[in-house]
Amino acid sequence: METGYLLSEIAQMSGGTLLGDSSSKVLRLFFDSRLVFEPEGALFFALKGGQNNGHYYIPELYSKGVRFFVVDRSYKPASGMTDAGWILVDDTLKALQDVAAFHRQQYHPQVLAITGSNGKTIVKEWLAQALNDDVPMVRSPRSYNSQIGVPLSVWQLKSRHRLAVFEAGISRKGEMSRLKEIIQPTLGLITNIGTAHLENFESQSSILNEKLGLFDDVEVLFYSRDAQLIHEAVMARWPDKTCFTWGRHPESDLRLLSSGEVLNFQWKGKSFEVEIPFSDFVSLENVMPVVLFMLFRGYNESLIAQRVATLEPVAMRMERKEGLNNCLIINDSYNSDFTSLEIALDFLDQQGRKKSMSRTVVLSDMLQTGYTDSLLYPRVAGLLQSRKIDRLIGVGDHIINYQASFRPGDRFFRSTDELLAALPGFSFRNEAILIKGARSFAFERVSDLLEQKQHCTVMEVNLDALISNLNVFRQHLNHNTKVLAMVKAFSYGSGSYEIAAALQYHKVDYLGVAFADEGMELRRAGITLPIIVMNPEMKTFGQMLEYGLEPEVYSFKVLKAFEKAVRESGVSEASVHIKLDTGMNRFGFESSDADELARQIKAMPHLKVRSVFSHLVGSDDVKHDDFTRRQIDVFDRFTTYLKTVLGYSFIRHILNSAGIERFSESQYEMVRIGIGMYGLSAINDAQMQNVVTLKSYVSQIRTVHDDATVGYGRKGFIQAGGKLAVIPVGYADGLNRHLSNGVGEVLINGRLYPIIGNICMDTCMIDVSNGNVLEGDEVVIFGDDYPVTVLSDKLNTIPYEVLTGISRRVKRVYFRE
Repeated sequence: METGYLLSEIAQMSGGTLLGDSSSKVLRLFFDSRLVFEPEGALFFALKGGQNNGHYYIPELYSKGVRFFVVDRSYKPASGMTDAGWILVDDTLKALQDVAAFHRQQYHPQVLAITGSNGKTIVKEWLAQALNDDVPMVRSPRSYNSQIGVPLSVWQLKSRHRLAVFEAGISRKGEMSRLKEIIQPTLGLITNIGTAHLENFESQSSILNEKLGLFDDVEVLFYSRDAQLIHEAVMARWPDKTCFTWGRHPESDLRLLSSGEVLNFQWKGKSFEVEIPFSDFVSLENVMPVVLFMLFRGYNESLIAQRVATLEPVAMRMERKEGLNNCLIINDSYNSDFTSLEIALDFLDQQGRKKSMSRTVVLSDMLQTGYTDSLLYPRVAGLLQSRKIDRLIGVGDHIINYQASFRPGDRFFRSTDELLAALPGFSFRNEAILIKGARSFAFERVSDLLEQKQHCTVMEVNLDALISNLNVFRQHLNHNTKVLAMVKAFSYGSGSYEIAAALQYHKVDYLGVAFADEGMELRRAGITLPIIVMNPEMKTFGQMLEYGLEPEVYSFKVLKAFEKAVRESGVSEASVHIKLDTGMNRFGFESSDADELARQIKAMPHLKVRSVFSHLVGSDDVKHDDFTRRQIDVFDRFTTYLKTVLGYSFIRHILNSAGIERFSESQYEMVRIGIGMYGLSAINDAQMQNVVTLKSYVSQIRTVHDDATVGYGRKGFIQAGGKLAVIPVGYADGLNRHLSNGVGEVLINGRLYPIIGNICMDTCMIDVSNGNVLEGDEVVIFGDDYPVTVLSDKLNTIPYEVLTGISRRVKRVYFRE
């Protein structure tokens, strides 16, 4: 049962000044206005970051019923919000952290803090699986390990919890000290130390020392004895601290003697075996701290072996996939707490808005929520109703006992097997289906049945990274500067509707497409944002007017043709976007056209100039800066003149992605962002993230017994005893044939291997003679650790060409962390 704090108590915790309501209870903390589904008891922290200033969304939240706000001291509430409670603070993020730190002090469980460069979330989730409800436990949702995520994780702590496991991640100096104050760990675990965020530190040692600051006060520390850098730093910092180590090193407390399908360990002089259901190196590294922590807590070796053998892969993200019968599948078979259900419904709302598409939720029992069933399931029913879910399919002994709280048409089953047996009778068609379940329900079996089986080579699109990059660019902009996001060419190969839906949800102002059919497809899918068609064809003008699309006008011929189409359609007014040529020498009006252009537009009362724009030709390169400034000067004079003659204002935009970063003083009323959303920066901004990953798998390993040639034309050669990995991706998928014969490489298990021989239409061969590569191993063609720019450089081209060249037969999988 939730108890919460009085608003006056929250004000005291945060060092704020309270105005208005002081006696009401705060039950939940929010910082994202889109995730406030239950306004009663919700306290909104108006965080600031670039253009994402939470203060802008307060009126919207107030209209939804939210009445508690933490704001900057300078914020002036609107006169009509007299019944709200306001906490005025110097720094809203610090206030959130202070509230969480106070909350943490009220409870005294064992608190295990996990940090490291990677593996934090997997170790945390495997600990939860392995401990198997033996101890009341709370843990960070997903990978909530940031300056914002950690406070929200700690806020979940309740009196009944005896163990808390919280992740802590940093990217800059000084961040860990704040997380330490919030978590106040009693136990610590560091997974490893890598090069992530190295750009913000002098060295790996500098990163390590910052991370180790989390553990100054812990009673026990766990780490890998194989990591010599960590061991030396720990011994130098805390020579007397109690530490337990894992690894192959002879001095490891938990020593790995041999590995394979069965791991042979030694602990306190005694050997024991553990079978793990994974074969990759990363899983091996992540399972050792799990075994060690269980030994520390007193589990015997046989029970550890039993629990570890049943560990399941950790799907740390929500994935959007194409389903059978025009269905859309969102698979979130990861956990089933109430907060993660709210987040998953938010993703369903964002990605499942296609017209005429109904929405279904497949939901298991919700475990370890801290609520009694009698409180939880009516609350879940209310949430689903408020989010306009058309149908619920509930699975589990708990939710089925409360089916009376749900609608008569909802269906319930006691087990996943029962649901699987009944699935053929559901006849899913044209539905957005959220599959949300606790790991023990193995809902991936449901997803597999409903997913449309396609080519196993996939392009993964990280929507969180896309929006993060968008917000990095927004940091260069004034609050009132509009954003036009380019989604032409199938959103640079990554999928039009899915990207457009995410951008619409995150409040960009315009979308840009190349041709009318792209815009019509988005309209049919339910996208309502204004859409500019950059290459309008005159034969499509009627359809553009029907679908509310706005053309770029770059010549007098196009201007007259569109005006004629508007008159004949009976539309009273239509928007146009005037293109100026300031140096691209492609499309657009010249400076000398200014008088005639103004005269013709004034004589066309059915047309309204919505924007005037131009293209920079070299804004990413300092050697073209003088030319770029001349372009901007020509643009400025032209638009000033046109505005004066027309007698009304319009939006002006000339900056592209590189221009936003390097010439932000010329942002005018709008900017355009395209390839920058995908993580490519003209100034190598360290905040940018990779968005798109192209991956496949090893379908076959071949050992060559005699010297042999490889592939068509016998261009490749491999010596006797060499090994080939056959990968089901070829030039028909977009793997450029010029990467053949050692020019290109792929990443397998963190190591690069060369392409050998000519790339075929549907396959390629990789020389893995010197590596430990197995059939089924994941293959990355480009992604986080092997950027697409490497491929484009090898091909002497640009990343645009590589991304847009990925065939549509390659399945796109969209996910959020």
